[in-house]
This record gives sequence, C-alpha cells and structure tokens, in this order.
Amino acid sequence: MNTFWLKIAGIVIVVLVAIIVINVVSNSEPEPRPPQKTFRDQIEEDDRRLRADPQFKQPPQTTTPVQPGNQTRTVGPPKTGEPTKPKFRQLSEIENIDAEQLFNNAIQFRKIGRLPGPRYRVMVDACRQIIQRYPGSEWAWKAKRMLGDIPEHYRSRYHITKEEIDLGDFK
Repeated sequence: MNTFWLKIAGIVIVVLVAIIVINVVSNSEPEPRPPQKTFRDQIEEDDRRLRADPQFKQPPQTTTPVQPGNQTRTVGPPKTGEPTKPKFRQLSEIENIDAEQLFNNAIQFRKIGRLPGPRYRVMVDACRQIIQRYPGSEWAWKAKRMLGDIPEHYRSRYHITKEEIDLGDFK
C-alpha cells in the first residue's frame, strides 16, 4: 500500500517538473494589454475634446508637377504657426451665458449618459435647444459636435438628423 502512494507522489512530481520545464523553455511572454480606460478617463477625454476650440479642417498638402521635369509645387494651405479659427456669430452677454449654461448641462448629462442605466435624452434636448436658439454661434457648433459624438444607435433612437451633426469645414 505504501508503494501505491509513492507511485502517485512520483507521478505528481514528474508532472510538476514537466510543467515548469515547458514554461521555462517556451519563455513566451503574453502581449501586454494596454491599460483599460476608466470611467473617469473617458469623462476627462470627453471634456477636453468637446470643450476644445473649433478649427478649420486643413486639406492635406499634395505635390504636383509644374512642368515636365523635376520641378514640383505644393498645393494646399501654407503652413503657419497659428491654426486658423472660424468666425461665428457673436452673442450678447446674456445669450452667451445662457448658451454656456445649456452646454454645461449637456456635458453633465453626457457624462451621466455613459453610465449603464441613464441615456442621452436630456443631453440631446439641451443640444437641440442650443442649436435652435443660437444658430451660427460657437455654442451651436459645439452642440453639433456633441450630438455627432454619441453612438450611432442613439442617433437613430433620438432621430438626430445629418443637419444637426454637420460641422461644415470645421473639426
């Protein structure tokens, strides 16, 4: 009976040694996974992106030949140190404060909309109020950018039109 347990112990030791040897020999490290974004990271990224100032979209510069030979010229806007900013309709001080409050509410409800239970309804309504009350303003442009940033299935659920998310020549 003692030899039976000795045989089992020997087999277990051999299996453990085999596993250790295989791990050492293979020496393959798993690919490191990028750190997952936390809810807070997503919120901070949204704030930074959605509050950013608008800029004109810059078409990529291309090189085209001027005449046969080696001469080329660059087509596209010249590179300058300052990015070009668009011109928006100026709002009165009271309109600007009201639009900013609506936008801040929309940002807060966007944060809440990322959570599993609540949805984006209040954010969409706030953005639509901004677009309707202050068309052509910077706040309307930011509201359009926010509407364009929500997931596609929510766009169809809240009947968001292409006009409501059209940013024109801005990025």
